[in-house]
Amino acid sequence: MAASILQRCLSPVKTFTKCVSYTSIVRRCLLSSAYTDSTVWDQRPRDVQDLGQLASLMDRTYARKLPVSSLLIARFIDNLSSKEEVDQAQYYLYKFRHSPNCWYLRDWTIHSWIRHCLKYGARDKALYSLKNKVQFGMFPDDFTFNLLMDSFIKDEDFKGACSVVEEVMLQESFERVSTQILSLYALSRYLATKPELSWQEERSMGASLMLAGLKLENSVGFSARLLGLALIGKVELSRGIHAVFHEMPLIWTSGYLGRALAVMNTVCDFRDVKLSEEVLDHVEKILRDLSVNADGPNVSDTSLEEEDELETQKLPEYISRFNELKERLVSQDRIDSRSLGSLVSSLTQQTLALCEDADIAEYQQTVSVWEAERQQLIQRERETREKNQKSRL
Repeated sequence: MAASILQRCLSPVKTFTKCVSYTSIVRRCLLSSAYTDSTVWDQRPRDVQDLGQLASLMDRTYARKLPVSSLLIARFIDNLSSKEEVDQAQYYLYKFRHSPNCWYLRDWTIHSWIRHCLKYGARDKALYSLKNKVQFGMFPDDFTFNLLMDSFIKDEDFKGACSVVEEVMLQESFERVSTQILSLYALSRYLATKPELSWQEERSMGASLMLAGLKLENSVGFSARLLGLALIGKVELSRGIHAVFHEMPLIWTSGYLGRALAVMNTVCDFRDVKLSEEVLDHVEKILRDLSVNADGPNVSDTSLEEEDELETQKLPEYISRFNELKERLVSQDRIDSRSLGSLVSSLTQQTLALCEDADIAEYQQTVSVWEAERQQLIQRERETREKNQKSRL
């Protein structure tokens, strides 16, 4: 009887422990407060300026058809203090991008712009400037990308997070493991909602999955590569190879479905690497849908070239090869029953904390380098002003 009473008392504790464990896993899938903390950035020596005077100076400079210095636009961004001023700053970033000094927008100015957008609830402005990077000159570093991506993820806006991932993919900025993990987390969570994707979105999603998983030699990396290549292959067979690589960092050699199957073949030869069952089901559905479309009337508004037609003719071979490789994976116990999202969450739990430490240390060094460069520009500006004053005298 005492044992039964003890069991009843411990039961709620076990349930509570499970809840705490699950919650900690969910939170660990996000960047920590130490990573997103702005203390290191805010501790830089402040160059307090009047925003109205800076705006007036830039307007007069542009009116005289003279270039605005990168230091002036940096001061303007650094002194933003409200959402309304962020809105105003977007105009001056656009003007600077279309001026003779357009190539000199400093990395720290881009970082400052993103931080101010996040601080004052203008995340949409940050994303808009990223999506229109040619017009605004927005090419952030990986750490800045991570901050913006994490903000969307924490608000469970996975579509917005995937829009940031797309920009990371287009800039081929998957160098940091933390960026790879955050990107795959956003992509897997968005795909779990089963969204209706256009072929352009499938291409972008496929390229992002493939490139983000390319450097991860584990189940997450191989599963992401497989699904990414399959999505790109779907676009290739339905729209043609030119639709695949147009304005994308992808090779223009046909055969993306063949590369997807090569990933499965590689996993068959790997130890301690498995493929997500969910991903395999997704690839199987892609092949099945392509087969149905190939047998039916051509409803695509795109005329395929001879090279694309040859690739389409390989579809029965791809389907047969997929079934053969899947049987091998089953026989070798190389299929993981967990979804891609679960695999990514598990990897995050194991890896992200270590990645954060390295990223934060590097960020501190980067801020120091940026500050040294800024001080050099201030000194050069001071010397130029003194030289001009002497010449006038």
